[in-house]
Amino acid sequence: MAYPIINAILVENNTDFCAAEAHGIATGLLCANEKTDSHYWLNELLLDTSTIADEQQRLLVNLFDETRRLLAGDEFTFDLFLPDDETPLNEQISALRSWCQGFLFGIGSAVAKANCSRDAHDILKDIIEFTKLDADVAEGEENEEDKVALMELTEYLRTAVLLLRDELSHTTDH
Repeated sequence: MAYPIINAILVENNTDFCAAEAHGIATGLLCANEKTDSHYWLNELLLDTSTIADEQQRLLVNLFDETRRLLAGDEFTFDLFLPDDETPLNEQISALRSWCQGFLFGIGSAVAKANCSRDAHDILKDIIEFTKLDADVAEGEENEEDKVALMELTEYLRTAVLLLRDELSHTTDH
C-alpha cells in the first residue's frame, strides 16, 4: 500500500488527517480494541463517508484490515505507515509526529479506562513527547545522524505499539 495514494485520498476527501495520522488512529483504535470496525475508523476520518468513491473506501479499509492483521500477527511485521526514505527528512519527521498524534487519539479512551502498567504509561509519555518533534530541517542540511535518529524513533514506536497492544488486550479481557 503506497503512502502517497492513501494521502491523496484523504486530501481529496477534505479530511484533516494525513495518511500517517490516519494510520496512527487506526493503530491506536486496534491496540485498544482489536475488534474495532473499519467503518468506525472511517467515520472518524471522514465527515461524510457517503461521498467517498467506492474504490477509495476499499483502499482505506484495506489499510485498516492490513494494520489489524499485522498487529495481531506473530511475525513482528507491523510497521508505521510513513513516507518512504526518499521523502525530505522534515516531511518524514512531520509524518512521524502526526502518526503519534493519531495513535494517541485512537488509543486515548481505552487507556483512560484501563489500569495500565508503569511501562505502558512511560511509553505513552514518550509518544506524547514525539508529538513535539521539530521538523524544521532545511533542505540540504539533512545529515546521516538525523536519519538514523528518525529510524531509531520509528523502530522504538513499532516495538512500543506491539507492547501496548499486548498489554491492553490482556487488560480489556478481564
